[in-house]
Amino acid sequence: MKGTEKIIAHIAADAKAHSDAILAKCDEQCAAIRSEYEAKAKAAYEDRLRAGKEECDAALESANRLAQMEERKSVLSVKQEMIRQGFNKACEMLVDLPQEQYVALLAKLAKNAAVTGEEKIVLNARDKAAVGEAVVKAANEALGGGRLTLAEETGDFAGGLILRRESIEVNCTAELLVKVCRDEMSAKMADVLFA
Repeated sequence: MKGTEKIIAHIAADAKAHSDAILAKCDEQCAAIRSEYEAKAKAAYEDRLRAGKEECDAALESANRLAQMEERKSVLSVKQEMIRQGFNKACEMLVDLPQEQYVALLAKLAKNAAVTGEEKIVLNARDKAAVGEAVVKAANEALGGGRLTLAEETGDFAGGLILRRESIEVNCTAELLVKVCRDEMSAKMADVLFA
């Protein structure tokens, strides 16, 4: 080998060593950058995963609360319907009392509602035909000589009576009596039914 070739070989070897050192340093820097960004990507992924889980948990909790609220609403609606049916049944039982008890009840209602003792008793068509005269007689006896009379017209109600004096009416219908009781007894009935 000649001197020039040795110099060129030496320069080439130095250049290769220098370029290998630069490449090694670049590889080292790339690995550090890659490692740093992989750590950032992993942290971002975990943050997004955590945020997604929290979002899903919140949506699930909200859906559960809504479902519970709807369930309570449905249960309340069923309870209210049962209470309504119970009071409807009470009204039916009231107007379907045995005749003697029903006459006594209507007479007592008329006696308690009478102011002058000369009012007219309005009954529904069924009761007027079946017990009208008996109610008037029993109410007048209870008043001790009252002069209640049976009205010509009939009312459109399930049972009970309306006591009328001129333009003044006292509503003693079964529907109103049950409604008054319902206002007072709904909570007690709910306790009995749903305890």
